[in-house]
Amino acid sequence: MATFISVPLKKSSEVDLVKPLSKFVTATYPAAEEQADYIRSVEELNKLRKSALGRPLDKHESSLEILLRYYDQLCAVEPKFPFSENQLCLTFTWKDAFDKGSLFGGSVKLALASLGYEKTCVLFNGAALASQIASEQNLDSDEGLKAAAKYYQLASGAFGHIKDTVLSALNREPTMDISPETVGTLSLIMLAQAQEVFFLKATSDKMKDAIIAKLANQTADFYGDAFKQCQYKENLPKEVLPVLAAKHCIMQANAELHQSLLAKQKKRFGEEIARLQHATELVKTVASRYDEYVSVKDLSDKISRALTAAKKDNDFIYHDRVPEVKDLEHIGKAALVKATAITPPLSAKFTDLFEKMVPMAVQQSMSVYSQRKAETVNRLVGTMREATNLCNGVLASLNLPAALEDLSGDSIPQSIVEKARAIVQQGGLQSIEQLIRDLPELLTRNREILEESLKMLGDEESTDSELRSKFSQRWNRTPSGDLYKPLRAEGGNFRSVLDKAVQADQVVRERYNTHCEMIALLCKPEAELTAAIPSANPVKTLQGSEVVSVLRSQLAQLEEVKKEREGLEAEIKGVAFDMSSSFLTALAQDGAINEEALSMSQLDQSYGNYSQRVQASLRSQEELLGKVQASHQEFSKLKQSNSEANDREEVLKKLASAHDSYVEITSNLREGTKFYNDLTEILLKFQNKCSDIVFARKTERDELLKDLQQSIAREPSAPSFNVPAYQTNPAPTAADPNPAPRTVFQPQQPQVKAQPPQRPPPPAFTPQAASAPGNPPDNQPQPGNPPPMAPPSQAQGPPYPTYQGYPGYAYQMPMGYNPYAAYGQYNMPPAMQPNMQPYIPYQQAPAPGQGGFPGTPPTQQHPYTYQQQPQHPPHQPYYPQQ
Repeated sequence: MATFISVPLKKSSEVDLVKPLSKFVTATYPAAEEQADYIRSVEELNKLRKSALGRPLDKHESSLEILLRYYDQLCAVEPKFPFSENQLCLTFTWKDAFDKGSLFGGSVKLALASLGYEKTCVLFNGAALASQIASEQNLDSDEGLKAAAKYYQLASGAFGHIKDTVLSALNREPTMDISPETVGTLSLIMLAQAQEVFFLKATSDKMKDAIIAKLANQTADFYGDAFKQCQYKENLPKEVLPVLAAKHCIMQANAELHQSLLAKQKKRFGEEIARLQHATELVKTVASRYDEYVSVKDLSDKISRALTAAKKDNDFIYHDRVPEVKDLEHIGKAALVKATAITPPLSAKFTDLFEKMVPMAVQQSMSVYSQRKAETVNRLVGTMREATNLCNGVLASLNLPAALEDLSGDSIPQSIVEKARAIVQQGGLQSIEQLIRDLPELLTRNREILEESLKMLGDEESTDSELRSKFSQRWNRTPSGDLYKPLRAEGGNFRSVLDKAVQADQVVRERYNTHCEMIALLCKPEAELTAAIPSANPVKTLQGSEVVSVLRSQLAQLEEVKKEREGLEAEIKGVAFDMSSSFLTALAQDGAINEEALSMSQLDQSYGNYSQRVQASLRSQEELLGKVQASHQEFSKLKQSNSEANDREEVLKKLASAHDSYVEITSNLREGTKFYNDLTEILLKFQNKCSDIVFARKTERDELLKDLQQSIAREPSAPSFNVPAYQTNPAPTAADPNPAPRTVFQPQQPQVKAQPPQRPPPPAFTPQAASAPGNPPDNQPQPGNPPPMAPPSQAQGPPYPTYQGYPGYAYQMPMGYNPYAAYGQYNMPPAMQPNMQPYIPYQQAPAPGQGGFPGTPPTQQHPYTYQQQPQHPPHQPYYPQQ
C-alpha cells in the first residue's frame, strides 16, 4: 500500500557568475581590499552553484543541504546586486521537470534574466529532492517515519511558497512544472503523504482505533483535495491521478475499518458490518481500477476476514440491523501535519558570503544621500565664493587697495606686483590657453563614447524589431525598445549635461577674451609693467591722512573675512558622516528606507551650524563694503583730480580685475577639465553596461532562434488530414460488473460506446446464378465454411467480430465465410426483418480453392437446422462474436 509520489528535479544550463558580478564589484567598490574580498565571495558562489546544479545529486540529506545553502545565498545576494535585464543581466535557463522531450530531441525550457526565476527553480529542486529523500526512508522504523514526515512537510511548504511567489518573481508565464496550479497540487500531495506517514506511525504504535480512524480520514481528505485539483490538468505525469484516487479510497477504507473496530467495542454490530461493507466496496474499486498502481491485497484480506466474522456473529447471536452507509455517523478528522514555512536561511550551515556588502536599497540611498550632501556643500561654498567675488569686484572698481599704495604716483602698487607674481607662478597665459585647448578634445571623447553606446543599443533594437516582425507571436521575449528605455533616458541625461557644459565653456572663453590683454600685461617683467602704467602727480600729503588709515583698516577687516571663509570652506568640505548604519537600521525595522527624511534630518544636523556661519560672514562683508565705499568717497575728494591720475587709476583697476578674472577662469577651466575626466569614467561604465546588456540580449536571441528553428523543423510539412474514425476511437472495455462506491470520484463525462460498422448491402444477382455449374447441392454442407455460432447471451469484448491475429475489425475476411449465413429472414430479430431480402446466392463461380456458395433453398424448408436466436436488446451487436 505504501506507494508514494516523488517529483523529478529540473535541469539547468551552466551560467558564469564570476565575470559579471566581478565587473560590478570592481565598478562599485573602489577600495582594493573590499574588491578582493567580494571577488573571492563571487568565486565561492559560482562553485556552490556548480555543486548544487552542475552534477547529479544523491537522494541524501547532504545533497539537499547543498541545494538549500545555494538557495539561501541567492536570497542573501539578491538585495545586494542589481539583477535585472537592464543592469546586471544574468540569463538563467531551466528545463521543465516533467517534459520528456520529443522525437526530435529537446524539451520545454525557459531562459530569463531574473534571479527570482533562479531562486524559484532552485527551491523547486529542493522540494523535489526532499520528496525523493522521503520516499527512500525505511517506514518500518521510527527514525524513517519521522524523517519522511519532515521532508514531505518541507516539500509541501516549498511548493506552496513557489505557488505564492512565482508570478511576481518571473513577471511572465512560467513553464508548466512551476505554474501556480502545478506546484499547488504538488504541495497538497506532499501534505497528504506526510499525513499518511503519521497514519502509518499511529498504526505501528497500535494507538486507539478512534485516533487512527481520524488520521486516516484526514489523509483521505487531503488526497481527495489533491485529486480534485489535478484531475482536469495535464501538467503532471499520467500515473499521478490514479495513485491519488487509489490512495483516497484506501485511506477511507482504513478509516472505515478502524471505525468499525470502535463500533464493535461499543457493541454496535450493525454499524460495524455497514462500515466493513463500505470498506470492502472501496478496496474492490481500487483492485479493479488501480491494481497496476497500488496493491490492496493485504488490506482487502483483512477487511474480508473482519466482515465475515462480523456477519457470522450478527447472524447467529446479535441480529442487529445493518444501517445504510449514508446514515452512518461521520468519522472525525485529525490533521497532524503542516507545510513547513519557507523563511531563509533554510540551511543550518549557511554563512553569508557577502555579509559586509550592504543591500542595493542601502547603496541607492547612500548614492542619493551623497548627491544631497554634495548639493548642500556646493550651495554653501558657492554662496561664499560669490560673496568673495563680489567683494573683489567692488574693491577693483574702487582701485583698492592699489589706490592707497599708489600715493607716490609713479611706482607700481605692491598689491599689483603680488598679483602679477601670482599669475606668473600659475603659468600665465600659456597655462590658461592650454586648458582652453584641452576642453574640446575632452568633450569630443565623451561625445564619441556616448554616441557609440547608444548606437550599440540602436543596432540591437533594430535587429530585435526585425526578428519580432518576422516571427510575430513566437518572438516572446521583452522588446528591446521597452528594455532600453532607462538606458536611453540615462543617455539623454548625459547628452543634456554635455550641452550645458559646452555653454559653460563658451562663457569662460568669452570672459578670458575680455581680460586677455590685461592678463598678458601682468605676465610681463616688472619694468615693462611699470612703463605700461601711466604716472601721476604725487599726493604725498594724503599718506598721513586719517581717511587713509580708516580705509586701510576696513580693507584689512575685509581680508580677514575672506580668510575666515577659506577656513570655513575647508571645514564644510571635511564633514563626514556614515549614513549606511542609519539606512540599514531603517531597512531592518521597517523593510523600507525613507531616504529623504533620514537624509534631510542628518544634513540639517551636520550643516545647520555652518549655514548660520556663512550667513554671518555675508552680513559682515555687506557692512564692511558699505563703510569702505563711504571712506573711499572721502578719499577721492582729498585727491587732486587730473586726467593723468584718472588714467592711471583706470589701468590699475583693470589690472586688479584681470588678476581676479584669471584666478576665476583658471579655477573654472580646471573644474571643467576634472568634470570631463570624471564624466569619461561614468560614460565608460555606461558603455560597459550597454555592452553587457547587448551581449546578454544577443546570447538570449541566439538561444531563442535555436529553439524556434527546432520547433519549426518539428512542424509537419504537409497539411493535416482526417484520420478514419476506427483508427482513433479505442475499443470500449466491458462494463464494470461492480458499481463504484459513493466515495470514488466518478468521471465527469460518460464514455460513448462505439457503434458497430454498417453492414454492407447484399449483392445484386440474376436468377440463373442458382444453377451455376460448380455449385454443390443445396442440402450439402459448404466446404471451408465453419458452422455458424449462436451469439452469446451478453456482449463480450468489442461490438464487432474479432479474429485471432487480427486486432480490431481491420482484417481480411476468411475464405468462404459468410457472416450473414447464420441469419435467415425468419429467424432474424424482429428489428431487422422488415429490412431483409431473401438471400440469393452469387452468380459467378467460386474462386479456385474456394467452396461454392449455397443456392436458393426451397421456400418450404431450410437446408440447415439452427437453434432459435434469442431476442437481444437494441443496443447489443448482431455480429457473431469469437
